[in-house]
Amino acid sequence: MADRIEQAKRALRADLRERRQTVSAHAREAAEAGVKAQLDALVDRLGARSISCFLSTPTEPGTHAFVAGAVARGIRVLLPITREDGLLDWSVATPDTEIAEGLFGLPEPVGDVLGPIAVNDVDLLVIPAAAVDQRGMRLGWGRGYFDKTLGSMEKCPPVYAVIFDSELIDDVPRDVHDQPVTGVVTPTRTLAIAAPTA
Repeated sequence: MADRIEQAKRALRADLRERRQTVSAHAREAAEAGVKAQLDALVDRLGARSISCFLSTPTEPGTHAFVAGAVARGIRVLLPITREDGLLDWSVATPDTEIAEGLFGLPEPVGDVLGPIAVNDVDLLVIPAAAVDQRGMRLGWGRGYFDKTLGSMEKCPPVYAVIFDSELIDDVPRDVHDQPVTGVVTPTRTLAIAAPTA
């Protein structure tokens, strides 16, 4: 059963990765501007003063403009740093945060490192995803960093995954360790997803 789920996830990831490769530079710029507007409005609506947000890769809906704008507005932004042991460290974004290639080639901050529990103080988590389904189940990229983080938090604040509009799909293959999200942010909308009832 677990093998079948993993195969389904791998196939879906490959398809989504391929689709992201075909997005034009112009569409990427528009997506980043849309994501920034949606996230700015979400932060304001939630009254969030401290958040975590990933730094997008070139094929993801862009988050860099949002992070820079949030820092300029005086919001505390924690950026994730991947570790060998599968956990995430964090670093506080500054106006001149240096970005380097981290583990797995992801853009990550260079700066003072805070341990994994630093994220327990945020009002909102903004995380990457390959896709999210109508029930809020998230398909990540397969390394489990954010599932581990969310699963270990005592009191989890709202969690929003950033995806392209076409990546909100009917059904995501789900395994026992997979963690749902509160909602999604796309370049055109922010959608809160009701928690599934048992």
